Amino acid sequence: MADPRCSRVLVTGGAGFIGRRVVRALLEIGAEVTVADKQPFPDGAVRGEFRTVLGDLRDPGVAARALDPGTDAVVHLAAVTSVLRSVADPAGTYDVNVALTENLLELARKHETRTFLFASTNAVVGDVGRNVITEQTPMRPMTPYGATKAAAEMLLSCYTACYGVNACALRFSNVYGPGMAAKDSFVPRLMRAARCGGGVDVYGDGHQLRDLVHIDDVVGGVLAAWRADWTGPLIVAAGRSDSVNDLVAAARRVTGAPIPARHVPAKQGEMPAVLVDIATARALGYQPAYDLGSGLATVWPEFADGTVADGTAASVADGAAAGHGSAAPVGAEAAK
Repeated sequence: MADPRCSRVLVTGGAGFIGRRVVRALLEIGAEVTVADKQPFPDGAVRGEFRTVLGDLRDPGVAARALDPGTDAVVHLAAVTSVLRSVADPAGTYDVNVALTENLLELARKHETRTFLFASTNAVVGDVGRNVITEQTPMRPMTPYGATKAAAEMLLSCYTACYGVNACALRFSNVYGPGMAAKDSFVPRLMRAARCGGGVDVYGDGHQLRDLVHIDDVVGGVLAAWRADWTGPLIVAAGRSDSVNDLVAAARRVTGAPIPARHVPAKQGEMPAVLVDIATARALGYQPAYDLGSGLATVWPEFADGTVADGTAASVADGAAAGHGSAAPVGAEAAK
């Protein structure tokens, strides 16, 4: 089994929502970390020293500085994660999600980097109705986002089979938790609505089922896959699905705010359910610790106080929460 402690690891997209939490966990266990991102790492987000490579990883020089000889592992989080952006710009999404991933895999091969952990998504399987998604569910993506993640998973499989890289596609469900004040997904919109006395729009009847996984559980899944030398896909999720209405109700309980919900027509392509099986991850030692209530309780304080733990402001997009902020459907995309 691999030991992340005292390893040299590159975290791409390390200044993002998930990346900051991964970097913090790696520093806490003694790893030597390099963060590569187009954005500076927020001051005060973590304790400990790490190397920073600032720039676009599509630039070969930036990639070469980030993934240099002696790197033991890569946690590749940098990506286009917006479904809507992928639909508007499929070629640009391919450039980031596929071509960049291949370039990093090639650097990993040349430098004999043993482990490559890739942030993927259950969107690679498309709409399976109310069937439970497993790692064996056929990939039939419905958007450029899902398709590019599926293509990258095929590259990972190739580099494992041909070159012996321990490449794992971590299929995250909807990730939430502390540090997402700058994001515009449904959970932070609920939190901003609670703080500002506003409401949210819910597509359809709100009975759509979604799996929401806490960011600290995601970090646990990343480390479990690394320690197990897992190759191939691995679903990292809460392992339970709640309706959008349940999510709104849980936010009301946690915040004490009424958060009125207005139901609006569902958008075309809205999936009725996302149900996933995490038995494979559990067999590797993954144990999600948060349910929806306890998880949202870790998110609310940063919005209530107006300042988040990692030094970013909680005031982003407050204007939308003053009335009924249009809530994007809780989909199956992973956030950086």
